Amino acid sequence: MSNYDYRKYKPFAAISLKDRTWPDQVITTAPIWCSVDLRDGNQALIEPMSVAQKKLMFSLLVDVGFKEIEVGFPAASQPDFDFVRYLVEENKIPDDVTIQVLTQARPELIQRTYAALKGVKRAIVHLYNSTSVVQRDKVFKLDKAGIKAIAVNGAKEVLRCAKLAPETAWHFQYSPESFTGTELDYAVEVCDAVNDVWQPTLKHKVIINLPATVEMATPNVYADQIEWFCRNVKNRESLVISLHTHNDRGCGVAASELGVMAGADRVEGCLLGNGERTGNLDVVIMGMNLYSQGIDPKLNFSDMDRITSVVKKCTQIDVHPRQPYAGSLVFTAFSGSHQDAIKKCLDIYAEGSTWEIAYLPIDPRDVGRTYQDVIRVNSQSGKGGVAYVMDSKYGFQLPRWLQIEFSRVVQKAAEASGQEVSPQHIWELFQQEYLDLPSPLKLKSFDIHRTEANHQRILGQIEHEGKTVSVEGKGAGMLEAFVDALQTTFSMQLQILEYGEHALSQNANAEAVTYIQVKYGNSRYNGIAIDGDIVTSSVNALLNAVSQILYNRRQEAA
Repeated sequence: MSNYDYRKYKPFAAISLKDRTWPDQVITTAPIWCSVDLRDGNQALIEPMSVAQKKLMFSLLVDVGFKEIEVGFPAASQPDFDFVRYLVEENKIPDDVTIQVLTQARPELIQRTYAALKGVKRAIVHLYNSTSVVQRDKVFKLDKAGIKAIAVNGAKEVLRCAKLAPETAWHFQYSPESFTGTELDYAVEVCDAVNDVWQPTLKHKVIINLPATVEMATPNVYADQIEWFCRNVKNRESLVISLHTHNDRGCGVAASELGVMAGADRVEGCLLGNGERTGNLDVVIMGMNLYSQGIDPKLNFSDMDRITSVVKKCTQIDVHPRQPYAGSLVFTAFSGSHQDAIKKCLDIYAEGSTWEIAYLPIDPRDVGRTYQDVIRVNSQSGKGGVAYVMDSKYGFQLPRWLQIEFSRVVQKAAEASGQEVSPQHIWELFQQEYLDLPSPLKLKSFDIHRTEANHQRILGQIEHEGKTVSVEGKGAGMLEAFVDALQTTFSMQLQILEYGEHALSQNANAEAVTYIQVKYGNSRYNGIAIDGDIVTSSVNALLNAVSQILYNRRQEAA
């Protein structure tokens, strides 16, 4: 039999909760957040954080806005113990921040934990022991009574040690580890027994943390478990129900969101989801999900580049470019249709109005990114992406007909290289294609005269192949008169099909750019020119188009 055999697994049993209410709930406020980057996140690293890295991470967590931060497991690790002492002795804990420390339900570990916290103004002591069926039967080999006794005895020791240091504002937290693999009625029984020791009140609540230590089922099942627990635990109003999800099934964020809908008050997690195996809840994703719904997440992710930089430096783990909100490519569109839709929406977006931009759930600027990061160009891109780069980077608002024409040039370059085409390369292609032409006609001078028929007559001089050529023409307007002059001078029939112009900036001395498309025979030629004077710019654009015609005629004649 193959080792890849689904028959060795059994489906997770559904929760009997026919009158569940969580599907009708809507999250309207942020939960209480607790970062576990320095404990859960740290223990999951190949190389745990150094003291310097822990200091850097703690500073980031404070700046982001966490008011509860689990800083370590001081009884299990000397570096964790030393770091807690550093925070306390160096007075590094802000007055509005409460540190949290983890301990197993063993007397000697609890005592060591309190030793680490000596002198702290306020702290959460987080007690845990595993309660799941598989842990009871296969790891601890204890029955339900034995496991509950571990929890109760641990709670008593936590309370005893707290009474020895009344100068500290102590708060207690209990986790039935592997809650998702524990029978619900038994989980309630153990938590009630712990609370019988701690005696929570409305003014001094106990945190009951219900971890999906291993994600074992779909998020809706976790929500059912949370709602069932909240309904059946004693003294619910004096409890803070907390969540701690992992991502084994890839649903850690969804499970936490549904768990909050099911009645939870608090959420533990890590920045960017670092944690054991497939990771913990990604607090950035859940917080930004709230933000995208118009809800204040109570955490500040406006400098996402700093967050990703510090997390990478402290964890030695790269951030995937498609990581929601934080990845380098999450606000980037390569698809031509996506780029076109984004550009059209951004063109009409009014600052301060409701954000409704195709393909962008939030404004990239809110997390410190820029619109220039949104659209990037490769062989899959279309005219919208090329037009966006030319406008946002260089100020050229290409008319639609030129977008189509130039995007073909860029796509050909992208296909040839097989790589992304940078904005600088796009600009170089634009110059080569339209501005740096071989043997161009150059305008030297011209005069415009109005005729008795209210038409215009131009007299001018242009340089052609090193020689000065005089031209003369008439027309209803300046361009029509110049077309007449060029047709006569070079024996060609021209038709202007498209015309566009705009300033390249808002400055008083801004240059103007003109775009012209002319038809000669069965072919179309584009001319583009830049000048401080719009009339000169228009004439030079026409000359650039005609230069291409003359160049092609010489090539064909040769």
